[in-house]
Amino acid sequence: MKTPSTNKFPAPRQREPDRAAAAAKGVATTAIASNEGAPPWSGQLSGAIVAAGILLATTFVWAYWPTALKLMHAWNTEADYSHGYLVVPVALYFLWARRASMPQLAGPAWAGLALLALGLVVRMAGSLFFIDSLDGWSLPLWLGGVCWLCGGWKFFSWCLPSLVFLWFMVPLPFRAAGALSMPLQKIATKVSTWTLQSLGQPALAEGNVIRIGDVRLEVAQACSGLSIFLSIVALAFAYAVLVKRPWWTKMLLFASVLPIALIANAVRVMMTGFAYVYIDGEKGRHLAHDVAGWMVIPLAAALMGFFLWYLGRLIVEVRQVDRRDLLEAT
Repeated sequence: MKTPSTNKFPAPRQREPDRAAAAAKGVATTAIASNEGAPPWSGQLSGAIVAAGILLATTFVWAYWPTALKLMHAWNTEADYSHGYLVVPVALYFLWARRASMPQLAGPAWAGLALLALGLVVRMAGSLFFIDSLDGWSLPLWLGGVCWLCGGWKFFSWCLPSLVFLWFMVPLPFRAAGALSMPLQKIATKVSTWTLQSLGQPALAEGNVIRIGDVRLEVAQACSGLSIFLSIVALAFAYAVLVKRPWWTKMLLFASVLPIALIANAVRVMMTGFAYVYIDGEKGRHLAHDVAGWMVIPLAAALMGFFLWYLGRLIVEVRQVDRRDLLEAT
C-alpha cells in the first residue's frame, strides 16, 4: 500500500510584482547607503537651479564689474580700506565653516525679487546723487535677493552673516568718514598727550598736533583710528559668527569695540611720539611710524582676546546638583 505524498500541492512561485518591489527596495537601500557622509547640499541642485544660477552669475559679473573696479581702486589708494581684499574670502569661509547647517533649497521664492528691486533702487540712487558707496552697498542686497529667490527664506537666513560681512569692503561716504574721523582725531590727540605726559614727556596738544619739546607730531586723518575701528568691528563680527558663545557675551564684545579701538590707536600715536623723540633721521622716523601702524591691529586683537578671557573668568556657569547625587558621589 502506497503512502500518500505530503507534497501533493507544489509550492507557489514568487509573483513578479513581489520580485520587483524587493529589487526596488534593495536599490533604495543602496542609494541611501551611498549618500551617507555626503555634503548637506547633495541632491538639491536641480538642472533648473543650476541654469538659473549660471544666468544670474553672468548678469552679476556684467552689471557689477565697474563697481568692482571702483572698490579695488579704493582699496589700493585709501589706507582705511586696504582690508577690502580680505572681505570676500572671509565671507566665503563663513559659508564653508557653517556648511553642516545649510538648509534645503526651497526656491524659487518670489519674495526675493523685492530685495533685488531694493538693490536696484539703491544703485540708481548712487548713480543719481554721485555716491559711490551706495553703488557698493547695493551689491550685498543684490546677492541677498538672489539667495532668497533661488534658495528660499531659510537659505537666505543661512547666508545672511556672509552678506552682512560684505558691507565692510565698501568705503564710507566722504562726509560720513570725515564726521567720524574728526572726533576720533581729537580723542586720539588728548589720550596720547596725557599718556606721554604720564611717562615723563613734555607733551602739549595744539588742536590735532602734539608738541614734544622741539618735535611736532601731527595726528592726521589717516591716524584718527577709523580703520582700526572698522577692522575691530569686522573681527568682532567674525567671532560672533564662528564661535558659539552666549548672546550677552557677544553683545559685550561689540560694546568693547570702541574703547579697544581708542586704546590701540592711542598706543600707536604714543609709540610714534617716542620714536620721533629718540630717533634721528627722517627714514628712521618713517620706519617707526609704519611699524607702529602694523602693530596696532595685533594689539587690538590681543586686547579683545584678553577681554573675552576676563569675561570667561568673571562669570562662571553653575550646574545644580541633586543632594542624592552628591551623596552617591561621596
